[in-house]
Amino acid sequence: MSPRTQPRTGTGPRTRTRTRDADAMAVTAFVLGLVGLLVMNLLLGPVAVVLGALALYRRTTRPGRARLAIALGITDVLVLACLVTADGTWSWSLT
Repeated sequence: MSPRTQPRTGTGPRTRTRTRDADAMAVTAFVLGLVGLLVMNLLLGPVAVVLGALALYRRTTRPGRARLAIALGITDVLVLACLVTADGTWSWSLT
């Protein structure tokens, strides 16, 4: 059989690269969600949600981490909303 007539199995180098990219997205989203709890909630929260959703869409091998990243991203935005309603600030304040 020539290479053009062989059936595609989906296990080639391109599929492995996509899986690795999706795994990296899941881990990055998780880290951004964690960091977003402390600083830059408004920016890092939505980015964590989007990256986590993209990782799930691309079928990551770490779906738990991607789902946790989405939950952390939503929590980031909720923490920011609580801060804004509590004292009218857009950032953490120790005083």
